[in-house]
Amino acid sequence: MNSLGLPPIIQGGMGAAVSSWYLAQTVAKQGQLGVVSGTALETVVARRLQNGDVGGHMQEALAHFPYPEVAEHILATFYRPEGRNGEPFRPMRRLSLKAHREHDQLAVAANFVEVWLAKQAGTGKVGINFLEKLQTATPAALYGAMLAGVDAILMGAGIPREIPQLMTDFSQGKSGHLSIDSDRPAGMDAPVLEFDPLESFGKAPELPRPAFLAIVTAEVLASYLARNEVTRPDGFVVEHYMAGGHNAPPRRMQDTETGYGPLDEANIDKVRDVGLPFWLAGGRATPGSVADAIAQGAEGVQVGSLFALSHESGLLPEYREQMLQAAREGNLRVRTDHLASPTGFPFKVVELPGTVGMSDTYEARPRLCDLGYLRSSHINEAGKVSYRCAAEPDAPYLKKGGEEVDLKGRICLCNGLVAAVGLGQERPDGYKEAPLLTLGSTTSDVESMLNVHPQGWSAVDVINRLLEGIDSPAVTA
Repeated sequence: MNSLGLPPIIQGGMGAAVSSWYLAQTVAKQGQLGVVSGTALETVVARRLQNGDVGGHMQEALAHFPYPEVAEHILATFYRPEGRNGEPFRPMRRLSLKAHREHDQLAVAANFVEVWLAKQAGTGKVGINFLEKLQTATPAALYGAMLAGVDAILMGAGIPREIPQLMTDFSQGKSGHLSIDSDRPAGMDAPVLEFDPLESFGKAPELPRPAFLAIVTAEVLASYLARNEVTRPDGFVVEHYMAGGHNAPPRRMQDTETGYGPLDEANIDKVRDVGLPFWLAGGRATPGSVADAIAQGAEGVQVGSLFALSHESGLLPEYREQMLQAAREGNLRVRTDHLASPTGFPFKVVELPGTVGMSDTYEARPRLCDLGYLRSSHINEAGKVSYRCAAEPDAPYLKKGGEEVDLKGRICLCNGLVAAVGLGQERPDGYKEAPLLTLGSTTSDVESMLNVHPQGWSAVDVINRLLEGIDSPAVTA
């Protein structure tokens, strides 16, 4: 075990609730780091409640939330014992540069719920994965995870330079501040979003400070973050561009199928020289690649796709089986799409019939934005703020100053990812959100796993296979 007390296998924090509490709990019970996805958890938990809270897990966790009056209000607002009976999900307040007490309370509670449930693994370690690009969602979400005793925070899709200080402030019972990247006039300071636990809940206890792992793609970023004690993480996950979900943009677009090439390979020797523990991710899902990572000085690996396709993942079983069947037939296709994400970051899109990864389904979907997690903020000379997302309807996007060229090929990630776990919006007129699926581009790893487990696999099966590359005994279910 390394200085952080974290194990060699990190289960990736994928999608919106693909890395659910149940998957993370299962992994943590086996002595590895189970990770829940911190993306859009207030929407996920609120919609689970509206669907009747099958199994009663949301209510169980909320019963342990340290602010019972807030938990009671959330249940009164969202819980529907008999489900929705065909009604649409309740609209959610969209994030902005201004803190909103009730929404912050929901975000804190939702992240507490997911981490608390995963932590019922006993002594097992649990982490939560956040996207740096979702800055306006981060402070309240981070506080909720810490309130539940999360062991590790992982963050990628950006440069998380202010997260270590935010974690320290929360651990000391202080309010936390986060600068928000905004399009603004030259010379204007970046807006700052504050989350004050005392304001939201009336008390702000000191909390254990979890480890912070910054997800990076290059040794340059690792060195930059580590050189200053204010920005220094406790370790790194070094992610290859073959990893699923969002990827860092190529240093320079290259004439390859993905746009990536040798320029985008991290120098692992230089990462090792930074002197902090690190794990390798992206295309590291075979025993041989795990052994190779250890040989290069890594503590272990982070693996996503095999866990996403395991029985315990939050993906709807029908989508999981479709992808597995495509892999059995040698037809599992994952493209690196440089336009799909409104963030401007490349995104791995699975091409599967009936999903928005296919052009016919994408074209048939009306453009709309009703969740808004990926909206960017724009401030004019007078200080007025507007919000836009390149996946929203054309007219309002252009009216708010967006460029027409930026609309092409954008996919609504928010709705698509939530639909992948069975929580997509539905309306009485028959409208139903289609899912967006993402995996790593090394589909050969999936095919290799199918050779061993042709009918599919559990998270424990994944762990056992990965541990073959480490001098460690296999675990049992």
